[in-house]
Amino acid sequence: MIDNTKRTADSRWLALVVLCTGMMMIILDQTIVNVALPAIRTDLGFGQAGLAWIVNAYLIAFGGLLLLAGRLGDLIGHKRVFVLGLVVFTVASLLCGLATSPGTLIGARFVQGVGGALATSVTLGMIVRMFPEPGERAKAIGVFSFVSAAGASIGLLLGGVLTQLLNWHWIFFVNIPVGVVAVLAAVRLVPGAPGIGLGKGADVVGAVLITSSVMLGVYTIVEVETHGWVSAHTLVLGALAIALLGGFAVRQAKAANPLLPLRVLRSRNVVGANGTQILLVAGMLGMFFLGALYMQLVLGYDAMEVGLAFLPLAVSIGTLSVGFSARLNARFGEPRVLLAGMALILVGLLMFTRAPADGDYVRHLLPVVLPLGIGFGMASPALTTLAMSGATPGDAGLASGLVNTTMQVGGALGLAVLATTSTSRTTALLAEGVPTAQALTSGFHLAFGISATLVALAAVVAVTVIRPIPATAGAPLPVAVG
Repeated sequence: MIDNTKRTADSRWLALVVLCTGMMMIILDQTIVNVALPAIRTDLGFGQAGLAWIVNAYLIAFGGLLLLAGRLGDLIGHKRVFVLGLVVFTVASLLCGLATSPGTLIGARFVQGVGGALATSVTLGMIVRMFPEPGERAKAIGVFSFVSAAGASIGLLLGGVLTQLLNWHWIFFVNIPVGVVAVLAAVRLVPGAPGIGLGKGADVVGAVLITSSVMLGVYTIVEVETHGWVSAHTLVLGALAIALLGGFAVRQAKAANPLLPLRVLRSRNVVGANGTQILLVAGMLGMFFLGALYMQLVLGYDAMEVGLAFLPLAVSIGTLSVGFSARLNARFGEPRVLLAGMALILVGLLMFTRAPADGDYVRHLLPVVLPLGIGFGMASPALTTLAMSGATPGDAGLASGLVNTTMQVGGALGLAVLATTSTSRTTALLAEGVPTAQALTSGFHLAFGISATLVALAAVVAVTVIRPIPATAGAPLPVAVG
């Protein structure tokens, strides 16, 4: 006789594999493109300014739509939004691979961002609903955190392999078979539910305000390197983005069916975890990309060597996220594990500020990537659990979209701040006659120091705002079936 309980449990873990496959495809795409940019520029005739929009078009669509897409999942069903996102992302990947002009590629990348936002925004919400028991949920979030954190470093390695062995078109074509399989598997294996209905939260005005605010904010941040922090372009658009955000807040306080119910923000842990995440991701993601540049421009690594250099980081994150994070959280509590992880990250970043221009991997880089990987493998699952701890079944998609939105905004902000300060320091030193390798290294050291400061500020927010999850927060949520 078949044990239906065991079969249901097994199907949930298979569904988690499907969700993480879709997430991995989307996260890989965010870094795999960076390795191929020189080849794309040569083949399609991009100018330097236009080349940046291959990345920016995706970021603006992705970051701007996450919150709206998460709420849409609550209203019409998480599974529907997830599958729709995978379909849009896969079709857009085909269009990217077939692109023969800069305009076509940039437009397809924007559509890719839309699909990525739809699929990513509801993933955490589905995980929370599928795994209501705290122990299982912690393990599932650990797997999700590994995919989210390690996918970026794997993308660098895969991007180098595909670009060098085939051509840049294949960094997009590789998504097609993965996307097709993920869609078919999601339809078959991922649990679905109808959602709470459009009448419960179809706040069109609020949707326009928040989407416009986040898109404009991300656009302003990614253009800082071109225009500067105190330029009229940055100040005017930044002020407009803040004004739109203020209008959204006023709207949510008055709307009968708000897009972002204010009850979600009454949780200290939701607010504290998302605030911590903005600062932590700003420090980590900026370091990640500038660390890759340090390896390429100063140490002379090629694309595959950069990916291999970061591989211990990915392995460390995977080992902690999948194997030990759930046990650590259960034994010591998420806030303590989060702080311990951030302390290790801080150690790694401070060590990175000492990496010399003639650095050796074993002596100068491995002691950096290991504490970063172990620290993030501890911190990320704990932070995600805290951010989702206040989610009700009807708000799970919204909370998931909020987590991903703060991650994207934090990443864009950190990259803008660190890239501009690093470039300014390097430019000033070159003007003084400092050799290129030393000037670049000094600029990177400044950026890594700022990364460490951001992580330290994240720890301050965590200590002052976040509290241990009460036992009632682990009460089971209803699990959708069918």
